[in-house]
Amino acid sequence: MQKLTERQQQIFDLIRDSIASNGMPPTRAEIAQALGFRSPNAAEEHLKALARKGAIELTAGTSRGIRIKAPAPDTRPAGSAVQPTTRIPDVPADLPHPATTQWMLPLVGRVAAGSPILATEHIDAHIGVDPILFGNERPDYLLKVRGLSMRDIGILEGDLLAVRKATVARDGQIVVARLGDEVTVKRLRLLPGGVELLPENPDFQPIVVGDRDDFALEGIAVGLIRAGLIH
Repeated sequence: MQKLTERQQQIFDLIRDSIASNGMPPTRAEIAQALGFRSPNAAEEHLKALARKGAIELTAGTSRGIRIKAPAPDTRPAGSAVQPTTRIPDVPADLPHPATTQWMLPLVGRVAAGSPILATEHIDAHIGVDPILFGNERPDYLLKVRGLSMRDIGILEGDLLAVRKATVARDGQIVVARLGDEVTVKRLRLLPGGVELLPENPDFQPIVVGDRDDFALEGIAVGLIRAGLIH
């Protein structure tokens, strides 16, 4: 990846921090407002430059279709005080160059009704991934994404979602949930009397979970590996 200018580094950091705090990248308008651009068009030109340099990937047709591809080089002066940023509780991220040390994670394919998600029969393979993608959040497994219900935050058909096993989650986190016989990836909304599972695609409807529904939280998304980068 080519070295970034100071302005490009600012935009890259803004994208990374937005994903870390909000679970999604910023819109062009939000970038323009945060950095004092006169219009979202100026933000778009900087994003295209970042994409040309290999720092991000842009998904056409979505306002938040920005995917971090690899850690960008730091352009700040040597010796400057920098607070470390924990990488992304639910970042859409692509694999960077091969690392010398890798985590071997089970790849979960289709999950049979009523059986544990990490049951042997669900594991298609074990895959080595670069720990730099996940910072302090070590995932327990990779789940192959089915469908396009989370398209607008860059989670696409065939991507590998990195998941940390959990039975509780915070409001707004991207989770893997079991509802009846199905396992689904959605954004969690906590309600006074229950939970709601939200898609990130207007073609899909939210799922309201009732008291009598067979519901269980399986895990929290901590990263995403782009389809086709692992064979």
